[in-house]
Amino acid sequence: MSTTHLDTRPATTPGDTSFFGHPKMLASLFSVEMWERFSFYGMQGILLYYMYFSAEKGGLGIDQGLAASLVGAYGGGVYLSTILGAWLADRLFGSERVLFGAAIMIMAGHIALALVPGIPGLIAGLVLVGVGSGGLKANATALVGSLYGEKDERRDAGFSIFYMGINAGALIGPLVTGWLQESQGFHWGFGAAAVGMAVGLVVYAMGRKRLPAQSQRVAHPLPDAERRKYGLIFVGIAAVIAVLLFTGTVNAENLATSMAYAAIGASVIYFALIFSSKKVDATERGRVAAFIPLYIASAAFWALFQQQFTFIAVYSEEKLDRNFFGWEMPAAWVQSINPVFIIIFAGIMAALWTRLGRKQPGSALKFSIGLFVMGLAFLAFIPLSGDGKTPLLALAGILLLFTLAELFLSPIGLSVTTKLAPKAFHTQMVALFFLSVSLGTTLAGILSGLYNPKDELPYFIGVGGTAILLAVGMAAASPAIKKLMGGVR
Repeated sequence: MSTTHLDTRPATTPGDTSFFGHPKMLASLFSVEMWERFSFYGMQGILLYYMYFSAEKGGLGIDQGLAASLVGAYGGGVYLSTILGAWLADRLFGSERVLFGAAIMIMAGHIALALVPGIPGLIAGLVLVGVGSGGLKANATALVGSLYGEKDERRDAGFSIFYMGINAGALIGPLVTGWLQESQGFHWGFGAAAVGMAVGLVVYAMGRKRLPAQSQRVAHPLPDAERRKYGLIFVGIAAVIAVLLFTGTVNAENLATSMAYAAIGASVIYFALIFSSKKVDATERGRVAAFIPLYIASAAFWALFQQQFTFIAVYSEEKLDRNFFGWEMPAAWVQSINPVFIIIFAGIMAALWTRLGRKQPGSALKFSIGLFVMGLAFLAFIPLSGDGKTPLLALAGILLLFTLAELFLSPIGLSVTTKLAPKAFHTQMVALFFLSVSLGTTLAGILSGLYNPKDELPYFIGVGGTAILLAVGMAAASPAIKKLMGGVR
């Protein structure tokens, strides 16, 4: 782990408004993310079903509860791997090259899922997609942050627009793969995800030269003398992981818990490194302290939000009324409801933050609002509990609450992380934010195992109520957090 960083000077002047009032480089960055999201969410929309459906339905026949926890652990692993992607960018290759290489790895993973049958194809595909997605995520986000100066009021709006572009891919992906899974089989759906990533690679390759100059540069290259040392460290880590897996210490049953411990451990190490670094001044140290409650709120939020791919995926398959005049909508299409709402409301929210300027709520208060609404979404399941089928419109309303909560927290989290980051830890602070997402996503898989369809109320009240209590505490602490931020909103 290093203390080097990307050049944080904005790549464009404040007067660059050529892309909907924002720097034109924003278009290139969200185009590759859009297609990556098409492939990722297209694959994830059918992944859980592939794992627990019986062989007669084209699946692998894994126990449903175990499959849900594995999907959560996989999602957590994706975000955990942002640490590696950030380090490779900072010390060896630069963000642009890591982005390009990661996109190739993602495409290879989808090809493995499409062409290699059974558990071997599942493992190879998920490892490649997971590591590749981690390499792409942190660097794309850091580069978006580099387009804006610290005091540029367009920053939150820019991240909201970036988020809207991403969700265009997240909308189309499950529609395509879900239809193909229903009509042709799972492997056709995975193949479509590979094609989508290939399109993203081509589009990105055509726009690479328009990216900021610093994206091509390694700000603080790893000295040749240290390359052997770090090479041995990586080999040692790989050996430890291999031993844990082959001895059964880490297995399918405890993988989600192990992933959660790994995310917590990595986060503690990162915070300790930042606080102890001589390259971090007093103001920056205060800003990192202000980030800790944001990290906790983010992890809690994603533990609920990411249940779209665990609890809600199962709920959609088993309890949702998906019939339209005799035609049954693929369950995977439910995963496209949230992106539809994002596309509708992200632009509205971006315009709102731009219009409010310095009158808009601070980041901590936005986090608390997002977490509060997320809690309300789970409480909204209470009237639907029971033996009957859930109307699609009712679930769509709940997913609207998911979306509004997401817009208050996720793009704001990406934005505030780049603003609070010490200069010596710019990209890696983004990785730290993604560690909160990793922890939350893993918890989403663990929590979904507590859901009992025969006794739903304790789950909805416990999960939703806890989120609301945390949100109220966050709101109460927001003045103190704002003070620690040292002028950052």
